Amino acid sequence: MNGAETRATRVLIVDDHAVVRRGIRAYLEVLDDMEVAAEAADGQEALTRLDAMAAHRELPDVVLIDLLMPKMDGSTAIGLITERFPGIRVVVLTSFGEMERVHAALARGAAGYLLKDAEAGEVVAAIRAAARGEVFLDPVVARGLTQEIVSPPAGLGALTSRERDVLVLVAEGRSNQQIADELVISERTARTHVSNLLRKLRLTSRTQAALFAVRQGLVPPRG
Repeated sequence: MNGAETRATRVLIVDDHAVVRRGIRAYLEVLDDMEVAAEAADGQEALTRLDAMAAHRELPDVVLIDLLMPKMDGSTAIGLITERFPGIRVVVLTSFGEMERVHAALARGAAGYLLKDAEAGEVVAAIRAAARGEVFLDPVVARGLTQEIVSPPAGLGALTSRERDVLVLVAEGRSNQQIADELVISERTARTHVSNLLRKLRLTSRTQAALFAVRQGLVPPRG
């Protein structure tokens, strides 16, 4: 065999459950075209390992990462990994299939999104696809994204959880700066959230947004 043609895809496994990491490692290590480069228990440890590997020019090709982890969650880590190491592809393997999480992961640069009930073969297929520069989505996730295109969510269903929080504060009469202070975000970010929720709800003013929130039972009517 030609070694250049059969170089194994190096994978960093990131999950806060050791049993999950060991299970994935055991499966990948029997494959000729896979090599587990390292493991990490959270996003921060993953970045630390990647920095060390970069110093020795031993970066992995693919990072397989969970989303819900202590210290630094997967979504945050994805953005930092793709920013610092643009040559690395990231595949999500998580228990959470909510479209909000999917959108966040893909927006931060994920090249794949799998649910943990996926077959082992699907995980391998996703890693191989990512290494080829392709995107691999769990069938359930793919159907959800397709449904959004065919029938975009309306009303409250169109809002992210953060936009719902902002809507409640708007209905309470808070200014953008007060919203920013309450949610510990910048005033500019608060203003963006307000603009986004007005657009999604097809409203033209904060007053209309407040009335909408009251009708939806999010806040009591103001006296």
